[in-house]
Amino acid sequence: MALWSYGGAVQRSMLRCVVWAELRMALLPPRGAPAVCQFSHAPQRSLRESYRLLQLPDPPYSQAQVKEAYLRMAKLYHPDSGTPTANSALFSQIQEAYRTVLAHLSRQGAEAQLEAEDEEECEPKGQAPQHRQYLSYEGVLEYRQREQERAAARDEGAVSDRQAHKRSRHAKITQAVERLVEDLILESMARGDFQNLSGAGKPLAKFDHNPYADPMTHNLNRILMDNGYQPQWIVVQKEIREAVERLRAGLLQCRAGFGDPMTPAEQDRWEEHCQAAGDHLTRLNKKVDDFNLIVPLLSKQMVHFSLQRELDRALQTDRERRQERERERERERERQKREEMTASGRGIFSWVQNLLK
Repeated sequence: MALWSYGGAVQRSMLRCVVWAELRMALLPPRGAPAVCQFSHAPQRSLRESYRLLQLPDPPYSQAQVKEAYLRMAKLYHPDSGTPTANSALFSQIQEAYRTVLAHLSRQGAEAQLEAEDEEECEPKGQAPQHRQYLSYEGVLEYRQREQERAAARDEGAVSDRQAHKRSRHAKITQAVERLVEDLILESMARGDFQNLSGAGKPLAKFDHNPYADPMTHNLNRILMDNGYQPQWIVVQKEIREAVERLRAGLLQCRAGFGDPMTPAEQDRWEEHCQAAGDHLTRLNKKVDDFNLIVPLLSKQMVHFSLQRELDRALQTDRERRQERERERERERERQKREEMTASGRGIFSWVQNLLK
């Protein structure tokens, strides 16, 4: 009776801890006893054998280290690994050893947690009044820390309140400006300022060609086009076409600078230029892929450019140009011959006339 009347809640808590410790010692065997059924001599040998199979000579190890060792052994001895050391029987033993070591580590972790809980329960918990928690120096530090946290929380709340007030004020100003503009438009309409516009009361001629189009969307698109705005896919399409034209012009110019047929040195230079053109086409095809992702119409999508097709086009165009130049030179020679024959005929006729005089 004196125990329960003296000491209050602290003594009752200590008594519960003592009773719990005695019950645990009575029910559980002492740690490390040799005659315990769960920890006989054979499982110890099995545990050592498991560590040996996993090539972990000096326990203890963590679960992460055990898992890493198991993965390393699985890469060597798994039947599906394809290595010369693959062995299904040995891999089964490694699997069993891995499970045994993991179970042992789990039991150790559970026992350590149980001991920590027992120690925590056996510690007497003070039941001092609230105002006594700041009597020690640690309590003063804790009090100051709590005051700093409260001050920081108040500052954060003040900042958030100022930001919310600023956003609300901006929204109010925007709404006031919109209402003012709307009122001015209504006043102008009431005075008749918009009645002298050409085409007032008539439908817009922009929508006569497509009655199914949304007038608002069409009008917005027309305003953007009138101000020089272009959608992204149109800009990318223009860039691709200009890049292809420059590539083809470069191929034609390079081929026109060589003879027909080309010398070995000219052939090497032509191959270098073709390789550079192939690299440029690779980057251009990547841009074509990006263009196909943003183009709104399936019919506007583009296919990849082929280097061989572009080279054949350049060679064919160069061949036709050379043939055209050759025909032009032939026509020029024939014209010169006709002029020479005409000039010679005129000379003979004038000589005969001079002779008859």
